[in-house]
Amino acid sequence: MKPSSSLKSLLGALALLAAPAALADSAANIALFDSRMTAARASTSASGTTVTRTEMVNALDAFAWDYWVDAAEHAHLATKVGNATFLTGVAADAKQYLNAFHELNDAADYGNPLSMDGVSGTPAQLYGASGPLASSSRIQEGSIAEGDGEANQVTLTETYGWAFGSGYDNPYFFQPVTEAELRTRLQQRTYSGTPTAAEVDGAVAYLKQVSGTGQRLYISSWRSMGRGGPGESAGFVVAAVSNDRLFVRMVEVLTWAE
Repeated sequence: MKPSSSLKSLLGALALLAAPAALADSAANIALFDSRMTAARASTSASGTTVTRTEMVNALDAFAWDYWVDAAEHAHLATKVGNATFLTGVAADAKQYLNAFHELNDAADYGNPLSMDGVSGTPAQLYGASGPLASSSRIQEGSIAEGDGEANQVTLTETYGWAFGSGYDNPYFFQPVTEAELRTRLQQRTYSGTPTAAEVDGAVAYLKQVSGTGQRLYISSWRSMGRGGPGESAGFVVAAVSNDRLFVRMVEVLTWAE
């Protein structure tokens, strides 16, 4: 299923409306990132002069709060990725997060044409185990034609919005996660109860079929009014992206509903 031309136009218009506000915040966001990195390197910080992954996530959250990384912010990060001086004292997993964040948030204004459809088989069948996680999951996957761009932040957020279409009433922003971080999130209680170990193992393996060795795993929270009824619901979505960034599998998990 692909978004209609009218929906594409609407999404494009929304992106244009959002961009000026984000651009206006870039100087403040860059300054906040730099100040957080300075604090992380201080000998008085929790990890001493080493910059940990947690500290890098906190620093890069300076760009994530407004759900947009503009051209100025992306260019600033480009001066840090691969910069030996900047990366001195930065832990390996913190460097990986910086690289993944910079790649995903490429300052694009429009999403690339990612066609998404439901998958064959139930979540329980695909995870190889039934239980609360499978019962609370919805799955779609699809690809970008070669030459039509790559999966990035705008592509994932726009595609998720129309493909799963549940009347989301708050912005969402995908952030890189490690396999261990993904596993921790999947282990948490869902709308149907606490997942079993077999379900979690199966879901991780199912997502890793796509991300492979590239570790392109991303997660975002969501909230919606009226999914399946008049009340409010919430949860998270995981996007696994292939090494060539052309194929995407998304698993949405419902964690709460009224």
